[in-house]
Parts: sequence; C-alpha cells; structure tokens
Amino acid sequence: MDRFYSLAHASIDFHFKQSPRDFVVEEIPLYEFSGEGEHLVLFVRKKNLSTPEMIGAIARYLGIKNKEIGYAGLKDKHAMTKQYISLHKKYEEALEGFEHESIKIIAKTYHNNKIRIGHLKANRFYIRLKKVNPTSATKIDEVLKNIERWGMPNFFGYQRFGNDGNNHILGEKLAKGEAKERNPRVKKLLINAYQSHLFNLWLSRRLEINSLVSSFSVEELEDLLNLPNNELALMKKQSHPFKLIKGDVMEHYPYGRLFDFVGESHDLERFNARDVSVTGLLAGKKARHATLDAWLIEKEYDDTINADGARRYAWVYPTDIEGRFNKQEAQYELNFTLPKGSYATVLIEEIAKRKINEQ
Repeated sequence: MDRFYSLAHASIDFHFKQSPRDFVVEEIPLYEFSGEGEHLVLFVRKKNLSTPEMIGAIARYLGIKNKEIGYAGLKDKHAMTKQYISLHKKYEEALEGFEHESIKIIAKTYHNNKIRIGHLKANRFYIRLKKVNPTSATKIDEVLKNIERWGMPNFFGYQRFGNDGNNHILGEKLAKGEAKERNPRVKKLLINAYQSHLFNLWLSRRLEINSLVSSFSVEELEDLLNLPNNELALMKKQSHPFKLIKGDVMEHYPYGRLFDFVGESHDLERFNARDVSVTGLLAGKKARHATLDAWLIEKEYDDTINADGARRYAWVYPTDIEGRFNKQEAQYELNFTLPKGSYATVLIEEIAKRKINEQ
C-alpha cells in the first residue's frame, strides 16, 4: 500500500534491516511488581524469536500449556527484545535448568496477578541505521526534532500483514464469510490484518487531506474536498500538522475516555498540548463511529466485519528521542520510547519517507 507521510522532507537514503544487532526493544511495564505473590515474573531476553515462539519453548520445557504463561504484548521476531512474562511460582525450581540459545532469563520477581495482554506502559527502542552520509545525518536530526515536537501518525507496521504483506486479503474474505479458517487464532489474526489495513488506508487519506489543507486556499479546497467552506476554514487555522475535523472521535492521551470533537477551541488547545489525541476506526461490531463531517471520510473505510471493532490512536507522541551520528562507521543510532501498540518501523519509515521492508 502506498501511503502519505506526515512530514514534508524528501526521502532520506540509509540502509535498515531488522536484526538483533540493529533493532533492540525493551518493555516498560504498566505497574511496579510487588515482589510477592503466587506468580513468578520473569524478565526475559530473546532474539530471532516471536513472543509466541518464546512462550512455546518455555511451555514445552515445563510440560505445560502456552496459556499458563502470561505476557503483556507481542515483540518483534527479527530483533533483540526484552519483556516480562509470568507463570505460577511452582515452576520456579524447574526453570533453574532451562537453557535455550535464543532465550535468557535476566531477572525474576513475584506479583499477585498474572501478566495479561495490554499490561505494559510503553516500549523503549534502540535502532541502528547504516550507510548514512553526513548530509543524510543532518536531515535525520531535523526530522527527529519535528517528530519530537509534533508526534507522528500511528500506522500499523508491515509486520501486521505477514511475510508477504497480504494477510489482509484473506482476512477480508474471512470477515465477509467468503472463506473459512478452522484455527480460531489464525482467523482472528487475519481479520485483524484486514481491520488494520482499513485503518491504514483511512489514516493515509487523512494525511493526504492535511497536505492539501496546508497547500491550498479555502476556495481551491472546495473543489478538491467534499467538505463545507466553514470546516475548511477551521482546518486552515489549526497549527497542528494533523487537522481535526468536526465529528472526529478523540481520546484522552495516553489513555482515557472517548469524546466527539465539535470544533471547540479548547479541544484544539488540548490536542496541541498532547492532553488528547485523535482516533481512527478499527471496523467491526460495537465500535464507536465518527460523526458529522469526519464521518464523510471515515465511512469510506468502514466495513461489515464479523468481529469486534474499536478505536485506535491515529496520532502518537514518541518521547525521550536521542540521535547520534557515527561518521567513521557511517551509522546513525537512535533511541526513543513509544506507547504500547505503536511500531518503531513506522517511525523509521517516517524518517526515510519510503518503505523500509523492500530495500
């Protein structure tokens, strides 16, 4: 899928490939573990394994089912990742003999509850870009300043769509009852890919609209966009690069309740201050939809899906961004923190302003 990018710079040349040396992620837990309780909490480092593969290896060693091991989120396979998992402390002694070439237990503690999906605050990343010349390094510095100031679009990364990038195609057929899949986990994964595809299409369209609003007058925009004159005038006045439209569904950031944007200046100020952010639709049942003029755009990316829908932040804010250029090695290293559910590869693509999984 070709997509719009949020920044106006030209494409930047560098080489990036996910590997344990050049892509490192560490999970930041949602809460501090108590140090006591019936659940053993392990801080685990893995490389070149997906989270389910890592869970499966530990479960097989212990002779238990995968579902007995709790985890907060899925981590990239082609990377060095550190995350927390939990299991009943009765397995602690048995784990003392556990050895695996791609898995290492770094630390352990205890907690009263099992770790469950979503029980993480954010992820801290280390990324190394290669074949970077001084001109590109200067451009990367400027892009990172812009991202640190304004944030970035929260696209689903290419990992969401499978090795061939087309999981959403079968997902659409499953969602519409045109195909069958006996494995419920695989079916859910494929349908989620279709929901993610629709979200990405919508977000790319909104970025395209942002670009048009920034480039043309209200009179010219009337011929380009199917939006009323007063709406276009409101969008032109907004300082944020993502232009809100009346009827957008907003959410308190980094978590909180949903509410509708109706054009209030107070809500624009809160958006600029990162107190709230705009959300996009994950099509499906029970999902809250945009209204008013925002619905005119969102409805083009809605679909009848036999699965629960939701809202997802469309705009997020990386924090603690650090960048370092190693001229001798022609490498650029960066560290940053992203909220849960956001993709580091999307940030890299925003810098490159091109796809990075096809180089």
